[in-house]
Amino acid sequence: MTAAQCCYSFTAAIVRAPSHSVVHGLRAADHGNPDYHELLKQHDAYRDALRSAGLETTVLPPLEDYPDSIFVEDVALVFSQGAILLRPGAATRQGESEQIKATLNELFATVLTIPPPGRVDGGDVLVLPEAVVIGLSGRTDRTGAAALADCLAAFGLRSEIARTPPGGLHFKSECSLVDEETVLVTRRLASLTAFAKMRRLVVPEGEEPAANVLRINHLLLASAGYPRTLDLLDQHGSTVVPLETSEIEKIDAGLTCMSLRWYR
Repeated sequence: MTAAQCCYSFTAAIVRAPSHSVVHGLRAADHGNPDYHELLKQHDAYRDALRSAGLETTVLPPLEDYPDSIFVEDVALVFSQGAILLRPGAATRQGESEQIKATLNELFATVLTIPPPGRVDGGDVLVLPEAVVIGLSGRTDRTGAAALADCLAAFGLRSEIARTPPGGLHFKSECSLVDEETVLVTRRLASLTAFAKMRRLVVPEGEEPAANVLRINHLLLASAGYPRTLDLLDQHGSTVVPLETSEIEKIDAGLTCMSLRWYR
């Protein structure tokens, strides 16, 4: 396996089942509450896609006290070298890290922790072949980003800090890895210095939420509701698995945030 392939070559994953309270999850704009049963179907299809891609998947129980807890990537990062327990930027999510801590300690020999007062969400962290990009946002501050950079360095990973465009929830809301040479980006992120050595596929205007895709082994999971982006990825040569994300998107979520993935 090359260093580049480590960005998407996985054998294991952690997900958390949606709680009934997920319909009250955080969101930047009100698009109505998601339908719980439909969201559950979409989450089940997501889990099936992980397994079909070859991942042994650990499913954690729902947490009714934490509506956003299905978004496990915001509270931790995982690598073959170990895990990093994060400190989410939203006040209502700050207890979630403690809820996943025991699982990480069971599965990883090394678990590092972001110390207070820094805040960092995993949705602001994009792993590229040559560096891990940490996006500053309303959920990730510079103190948290610096602490995360130290943790990544302990795992032998280089990092750089970027800035999430104004109005964006997370850095990865507008960019994601397609393959070892390519990223999918919104137009306003296309000129980011961190992507200077990468091929950039720009999401068609009006389909900006489609920028969040999830590469796992030979497959690329993508939102089914954006046909022009699906065509773009197909023309690029990706093996695309379209997934319905309509209900998940109502609480500002994408495909990367619903799982933690690593090569075990």
